[in-house]
Amino acid sequence: MSVELTAQQALDLWRRALSTSFHDGRPDLSARQMAIMLSVYTMTPPHTVRGLSRRLNISKPAVVRALDLLSEHDFVRRRRDEDDKRNVLIQRTVQGSVFLREFADHVINAAKDL
Repeated sequence: MSVELTAQQALDLWRRALSTSFHDGRPDLSARQMAIMLSVYTMTPPHTVRGLSRRLNISKPAVVRALDLLSEHDFVRRRRDEDDKRNVLIQRTVQGSVFLREFADHVINAAKDL
C-alpha cells in the first residue's frame, strides 16, 4: 500500500499521533529519545552507544542521557557485550515494544482521519 502525503498532511499526521499519545498516560519522550528508541526497535541489532551516535549524528553523551531516561522507563536495557567487554549493548524490552506498538496505533488512527 503506497500513500502519498503532502508535507502539511505528514506534519498533521505526526501532530495528531503525538497529541493522542500524551493523553494515554505514557511518558512524553523527546524527539531525540524517540529517534534512539525507533533505531533500537526498527534496525537490526546489535546496538551500541557508539553505533547509535554515529547513525543519528549526535554526541555519545547525548545518547547516554537519552538511554538513561529510556532505561528508567524500562524501554531499553543495557548489557555488557560478552565478546568485547568495552562495549555495552542496548537491548529491546517488552515494555518498550508495548510503548511503540501503542504509538504506532496512534499513528494508524490519525492516518484514518486524513
